[in-house]
Amino acid sequence: MSELKPVSFMVPGKAIGKGRMRLSTMHGFARMHPTDQTINYESLVAMSAQQAMQGRELIAGPVLVEMKIVVGVAASWSKKKRAEALAGDVLPTKKPDIDNVEKAIFDGMNGVVWIDDVQVVNVSKSKRYGETPGVLVRVVPLEGKPS
Repeated sequence: MSELKPVSFMVPGKAIGKGRMRLSTMHGFARMHPTDQTINYESLVAMSAQQAMQGRELIAGPVLVEMKIVVGVAASWSKKKRAEALAGDVLPTKKPDIDNVEKAIFDGMNGVVWIDDVQVVNVSKSKRYGETPGVLVRVVPLEGKPS
């Protein structure tokens, strides 16, 4: 049985939403594959999560996930608008979509933090401006048996 201690980590850099699958043909057969950007971002998530796990067992039961997406402030913004954004008065309503970032983060944690993202039963997520872009992730194992 896995420990019931939370796992917390930061995925550094600009958050990337999971891209749509691409269609290509190989030897006359159609195949679907993720974009290189999605593959690279999910690998970064997996590496960040692996460091936080420090060799502990995969979480096997239900989990709660807290996710805070931190978006960098545009360099072209005025000092006033920058201050408002950092204070939370201006909110990021542009890409990446919060749900697509969630998909990339969750898929990157499969087989690293938990067995599969079907174990997520509760999610808290936000997207705000900040000095250092990245995604703060906290996975909290919950009491209860998997179904």
